[in-house]
Order: sequence, then C-alpha cells, then structure tokens
Amino acid sequence: MVKTTTFATVAAITLAFASTTGPARADSLELGVLECVVDGGTGFIFGSSKELACEFIPANDSEAREPYFGVINKYGIDIGFTDTSVIQWAIVAPTTDYQYRLGSLAGTYRGVAAEASATAGAGVNVLVGGSEDTLSLQPVSVQTQEGVNIALGVAELELRSVSN
Repeated sequence: MVKTTTFATVAAITLAFASTTGPARADSLELGVLECVVDGGTGFIFGSSKELACEFIPANDSEAREPYFGVINKYGIDIGFTDTSVIQWAIVAPTTDYQYRLGSLAGTYRGVAAEASATAGAGVNVLVGGSEDTLSLQPVSVQTQEGVNIALGVAELELRSVSN
C-alpha cells in the first residue's frame, strides 16, 4: 500500500511539473542529455545539499561526452534519507542556432523539485539556468532512488565543468 501511494504521489507531481515546462518549442534545440549520479544523504526538514557527478551526452553522436560535477541544494520540506540516485535531464537551448561549447552547461540552475520514497521511490526536478539563464533542464525520466524520504520545494543546481 505504501509503495502504491508513493508511486501515485510522485506520478501526480511529475505530471504537474512536466505540464509547467510544456513541450520544447519548435524554435528550441535539444542539445543532449545530462545524466547525474547524486550522493545519498539525509534531509534536514527545511532542506538538503547533495554532491553529484554528471556526464553530458551530446545529441550528436560525433561529439565527445563531457564530465561535470556540482551540488544540488533543495529548500522546502525535505525529511528522511536516500541512497545514491540517478537523474537524467534533456538539455534544451532556447534557439536552434545555439552553439554548444565545452563547459557551456556550467552555471546555476533553479526550479522546482519533488520526490518521495518508501524503500524505493522517485522524484522530478525541472530547472532553468546555466549560460546566461538560457538553458533548460527538463526531466527525461523520473529520478530513481531508494530510502525513506519526502521532499517538495525549490531546487538549485550548481554545475561545474571538469574541463575548465
């Protein structure tokens, strides 16, 4: 029963957040996918901070993958603990003529986050920021995690390039 309730809650939250970002506009460009492994940790009622290691996987297979690292901070309700989790975001540029360069994803992204776990769980983070606040990180798949946790609030991702 708990797992069913957890899944239903996360599914509803995911649909609500996904509808706020909407589909990518016709004049936007999907640059690729950012896949991150987030350290486990404990929520401190009013927030949490977790380090992450990421890899940018370009949409163009001829381009090299690029490593990133950083921290994701959550502000709001965050109660419980989680093990290591994986998050994937589609990286969307505002225009089709956007030119990606090494290190372009570095910057600060802000948005909404929700997650729930009862042994196994899921979460979603929709963020905007990066290079002059022009890039959008849209969930590709729901974040997968294990632990006992509930979180809802504002997320801030500080992403740094290993190349710089």
